[in-house]
Amino acid sequence: MATQSIDGPNRGSLLSDQRTRAIIFQALAFFLVAVFFIYIGTNTARNLEALGISTGFGFLDSPAGYDVAMSLIPYTATDTHGRVFVVGLLNTLSVAVTGIIAATILGVILGVLRLSKNWLVSKLVYWYVEVVRNVPLLLQILFWYGVLLGLPRVRDAIPVFETMFLSNRGFYLPRPIPGDGIGLIVIAFFVAVIAVPIIARVARKRQEQTGQTFPVFSTSVALIIGLPALAAVVTGFPLTFDYPEKGGFNFKGGMVLRPEFVALWFSLSVYTAGFIAEIVRAGIQAVSHGQTEAAFSLGLKPNWTMRMIVLPQALRVIVPPLTSQYLNLTKNSSLAIAIGYPDLVSTFGGTSLNQTGQAIEIIMMTMLVYLSISLLISMLMNYYNKRIALVER
Repeated sequence: MATQSIDGPNRGSLLSDQRTRAIIFQALAFFLVAVFFIYIGTNTARNLEALGISTGFGFLDSPAGYDVAMSLIPYTATDTHGRVFVVGLLNTLSVAVTGIIAATILGVILGVLRLSKNWLVSKLVYWYVEVVRNVPLLLQILFWYGVLLGLPRVRDAIPVFETMFLSNRGFYLPRPIPGDGIGLIVIAFFVAVIAVPIIARVARKRQEQTGQTFPVFSTSVALIIGLPALAAVVTGFPLTFDYPEKGGFNFKGGMVLRPEFVALWFSLSVYTAGFIAEIVRAGIQAVSHGQTEAAFSLGLKPNWTMRMIVLPQALRVIVPPLTSQYLNLTKNSSLAIAIGYPDLVSTFGGTSLNQTGQAIEIIMMTMLVYLSISLLISMLMNYYNKRIALVER
């Protein structure tokens, strides 16, 4: 009788177990979501077939039939839509990566200056942040694009150091032409970059053991500049430049940064730097003032205190919201369509879509690209955030 009373409730108590119940509900939710997407997919395919619209990715191999104003790789109108996809992707990555670098440098400088004891400097940065953050980004892009288009024409281009020219058609620069031996310089640069974190790690261990500091920053800068320079001397400077020269109605030779790229890059950098400046300011103020006073009592200089004491601790507060700003900058680059910069949305998601009619495939590929870039940025920033996090003993 006792055995029956114990075993009786256990049989049929499958749903009473929390873990088992969670697995069942998750499987049910997954099944319902899968059924929903299968229904949407089959219904969409049926409607497209009724409209006579073909599906699939075969259009990627068909000729695009249109030119792209700016391309980092060789491209002609006879290339395929798949080539257009690569061109647009590289243009998007170029403005996003350079924008992130510029916005970070400018934002950190402004964030530190925001806390300056100089009243004029502090107020100038304050008004910069307030104006930039409260004016819509699209308006800023259009404004700077209009400023660049208002520059002198090619015949009256503004010379910069007699080797560069600024006009309403873009910023013309010397184009580097690599020669034999350039590979050694590239290898030397990457060796220097790899050596920097090793030097920093050794210096940190040395300081923990002996208390003696090592000039890591100056040594790293000297290594990154000096090692490639030494390789250039050994190889006989295998790098020449093709300088732009006026010829008729345009420049000949050199390379050009078009107004669309400059306006988009500058606007994204300036706009995002305003948010980063506030993030840096908040991160610095989150560090206890006692840390600064203790550093000053030990005789550390203000710049050493900021670089070695305050900023390393502030990074733990700065990095998480900084990740969001990097993601916003990357996604905001799609506003390039407003000024005709040939990014992924403007070329592949615009012209190619209109020519092929493959809206579902093209929009899906474009969304997956932005999703992948965002996940990659988040992964790298989360990894860095874990590296600088406090480790409890």
